[in-house]
Amino acid sequence: MTPEPRGAQAIQVDGLRVSFGDFVAIPGLSFIARYGEIHGIIGPNGAGKTTLLDVITGKTRPREGKVVLDGRTDLLRLTEPQIALAGVGRKFQKPSVFEALSVRENLELALRLHQRSILAELRAWGDPRRAARVVEVLEEIGLTDRADAPAGILAHGQKQWLEIGMLLMQRPKLLMLDEPVAGMTDAETAHTADLVRRLRAPDRAILVIEHDMAFVEEIADGVTVLHEGAPIFEGRMADARTDARVREVYLGRH
Repeated sequence: MTPEPRGAQAIQVDGLRVSFGDFVAIPGLSFIARYGEIHGIIGPNGAGKTTLLDVITGKTRPREGKVVLDGRTDLLRLTEPQIALAGVGRKFQKPSVFEALSVRENLELALRLHQRSILAELRAWGDPRRAARVVEVLEEIGLTDRADAPAGILAHGQKQWLEIGMLLMQRPKLLMLDEPVAGMTDAETAHTADLVRRLRAPDRAILVIEHDMAFVEEIADGVTVLHEGAPIFEGRMADARTDARVREVYLGRH
């Protein structure tokens, strides 16, 4: 498959409305994230950030709106597994790894060479492509020297990088990171910023939800600021800091 050109539309959210009973979590949200770019989604607690990711991954169904991948794949018509197979990867705030297995084994388990058959996957466990991809991803996430260590003994930040690596094994078109530096030390946060910047690729778009504004400003090409589920600003983080509405509803609280 020919990679999408840098700047091409990766994900389009249009007129999204999500409600839970009488509570409207997202009253009307539209934005576009493009290939080759990192897009930050920021806002105070309850702004609808996690709900947005839930919709994109199929966990939550909206009342109205469109969510389109590559300008042609209607994600709202797909199941959660189908969305993942279409190229959408999501890392949750709390890392979820197999702690009794090694770093290498976690990455090996994350790769599906045969998407439609578990039996075929098991038969191809020794496929050299699996080992080669693990080596590539270990290098990307900076855990080559911990490849054979049990995941359970890793530091918090290292577990976060391993989970990002598990998503990278499938070469996702859209990589979504939910608060990737929550609970990290300053050194871990700096490493994560460097890692996320290096993950930019012409055939990958990255969405980042994060409360650490300095981190977002360091990595993101653009941001969408949400308030009560609605966008109040879209542009550069540096400009968001000086926007009167953003300062009123969000930055003034920090």
